[in-house]
Amino acid sequence: MTPLSMRGDNLRFQLLALALLVLLAGSYNASAADTPRIATVDWTIAETLLALGVTPVGVAQTDAYREWVGAPPLPDEVVDIGLRAQPNRELLAQLAPDRILLSPMFSTLAPSLGRIAPTDTVALYTPGSDLWTRLKSATREIAAIADHEAEADTLLAWLDAHLALLRQTLDTQDISDRPLLVVQFIDDRHVRVFGEHSLYNAVMQRLGLENAWQEETNYWGFSTVGLEALAKLDDARLVVIEPLPVGVDERLSSSALWQHLPSVRRDEVLTLPPVWSFGGAPSAARFADHLSHALIDDAKPPTHEAPDA
Repeated sequence: MTPLSMRGDNLRFQLLALALLVLLAGSYNASAADTPRIATVDWTIAETLLALGVTPVGVAQTDAYREWVGAPPLPDEVVDIGLRAQPNRELLAQLAPDRILLSPMFSTLAPSLGRIAPTDTVALYTPGSDLWTRLKSATREIAAIADHEAEADTLLAWLDAHLALLRQTLDTQDISDRPLLVVQFIDDRHVRVFGEHSLYNAVMQRLGLENAWQEETNYWGFSTVGLEALAKLDDARLVVIEPLPVGVDERLSSSALWQHLPSVRRDEVLTLPPVWSFGGAPSAARFADHLSHALIDDAKPPTHEAPDA
């Protein structure tokens, strides 16, 4: 597995232009005096705030955010407030945020953090609800708290248009029709494979791509399985989302189980940069970009350099 090269073309120029429009829209009111100072332990909320043009004053585990989420980038001035499950309350009190935002996973923190600042819980992944509908409503909830409702409307409209453009572009390319298996490695023998209820699956549906994993998934939209479970899906193509746990890449190179997976034998494994699997609108756009570009690049015939005279 090697990183994918990204070659520029007209499509990407269009995508960058669209992305620039969103950034400009998101920054329009970013310095408004009435924007509250917000801290959060949740990375999905953090990435959404940044996409809306709001820089949080504090985010939990900022180094891990940069590794697992990546974009939108956290500015250097954002304070690391400690562990997501155990934030530094003294540091939070010193920051004196106007609001603290949590996801349901960390809702048990609400009573203690509520003594520092008003604390709200914003849910994206909720049982029995459509993820894409919740993604949009959660974005608007966060935007309302941050007084950036107009930016949320712009962001969500752009996201729909962005995915529609990518789907149209994929439809015009000679893309393999193999169903995709989207995985993240836990160790060299086990993966999370994403299916129904996952962000990745929701994006793939909107791109017109088939998900090979049709088994039951958990609350977050993934199943935890051994590599042998993937071997049963002969026609599937593997899509690996980085980062890989330390040492896994080296161990896979000598793993008979990995080497005998149908997609690996066919040399059809795509490796994508990190995208937060439990993210919101920014992660959805990032995954759509990386997956579409990888499929398009892979479909292009190889170029051969002319031999030296």
